[in-house]
Amino acid sequence: MQNFVHGIDVLSAGIKAGITGLMNLAGQAADPSNGVYFVNFNQDFTSLAVGSKTGYKLFTLSAVDNLVKIYENESEDICLVERLFNSSLVAVVSLSSPRKLKVCHFKKGTEICNYSYSNTILAIKLNRKRLVVCLEDSLYVHNIQDMRVLHNIRDTPANPMGLCTLCNGESSYLAYPGSSTIGEVQVFDALNLSAKIMIPAHESPLAAMAFNYTGQQLATASERGTVIRVFNVADGSRLWEFRRGVKRCVAISSLAFSPDAMFLCCSSNTETVHVFRLDQPDSPGQSQQNLPQPAETGAGWMEYLSMAVSKSANLLPARMTDVFSQGRAFATAHLPFQGVRSVCCVVSIQKVPRLLVASADGYLYVYEINTAEGGDCVLLRQHKLDGKETEGCPPKAPSGDVVDKPSSSLAMPKPEAGAISSYAGILKGSGSADVMSDSDKLREMKFATELPPEGPLQLDDDSEFPPVTQKTE
Repeated sequence: MQNFVHGIDVLSAGIKAGITGLMNLAGQAADPSNGVYFVNFNQDFTSLAVGSKTGYKLFTLSAVDNLVKIYENESEDICLVERLFNSSLVAVVSLSSPRKLKVCHFKKGTEICNYSYSNTILAIKLNRKRLVVCLEDSLYVHNIQDMRVLHNIRDTPANPMGLCTLCNGESSYLAYPGSSTIGEVQVFDALNLSAKIMIPAHESPLAAMAFNYTGQQLATASERGTVIRVFNVADGSRLWEFRRGVKRCVAISSLAFSPDAMFLCCSSNTETVHVFRLDQPDSPGQSQQNLPQPAETGAGWMEYLSMAVSKSANLLPARMTDVFSQGRAFATAHLPFQGVRSVCCVVSIQKVPRLLVASADGYLYVYEINTAEGGDCVLLRQHKLDGKETEGCPPKAPSGDVVDKPSSSLAMPKPEAGAISSYAGILKGSGSADVMSDSDKLREMKFATELPPEGPLQLDDDSEFPPVTQKTE
């Protein structure tokens, strides 16, 4: 009886802690004291965009020691900002006009076009062919070349967090929640404008999703936040399943594949960022006698036990088998905070793999990651997102010291980037919708006539386009 009471107390404490964490998360999103509303990486993780009370900034991520600010706009409060790869095109939404999307050429300082929608814009996703605007109950698919509305996905399940993800490859797959009560994923072909597949991913509602670059794999996490799954988009089969942890009520804020799709990183409202390695599944004919020993593989006893259980699944209850057969984190990074939303990615900087974490507290953290052995990631640099170097951050390596070991494990193609897209609380609390006057209506629209199929886009040669309807139905 005493053990039962003790178990109830532990469970209650866990639930209370989880609810407190969620309340802190909501408070951070609704009124960030540092003025940062939004942080995210571009599609290939070479640039970082920051939206704040005073405008937005763009940084390049070409070096570890320096965070170079390439553009700053101080016109209005920006709560959503997306940059198209390394081009001059950015899509922004302001807190004062949460229903209006502005597409701008930041190098020229000009506005290309703007659109007004029937409801608050919760997320924007771009690739070289499509621009997707996510509302709570619908999605708009635009042609990136002339910004025409190609398709409107109406009456979607309630999506107050604006959760969706767009593939950067030729397929242009779009994924969004197929249910508001369970973790179903609807995959839509945004190129051919047709539904592709519905994937039953989790029992609980979805919290995060990410495609790899080719769109062949889709990673998902639910609101419980304990299990991360990777699916084959072609047939919906499960490829990998990883256990992030055992804590309840953990809010997953981002998922992101590495450029070579060998790693998947995950950040949440806890102080730990997890990196999972996507090893190829064992061959069907591998027997338990050929199971490698921990000393031979360098794996711990938990990993060895997981492998052993997976080979004798019929001897244990199904739920216990699932727990032991789930993969564990290959590497972890520990942040100096918790309860703050963040986005993460594994990318190669100067040919060396790094783990980057950008948080809504206004900092970018750069970690060293050992892609061969994993383990704890070492914090190399900490940058303030105002462009100034942080006091007390790890010092630069003295001259002659070898710190960076070149690695070719993170070769392109380029992956989908994770982004913080759940600022519905901020947007909905901004008051009435934006009202457009006749003088504000766009009469002409300029845009690049042709986008290169590969490589960074250079939107420097603009061409005239006929006038377009500014307000969506």
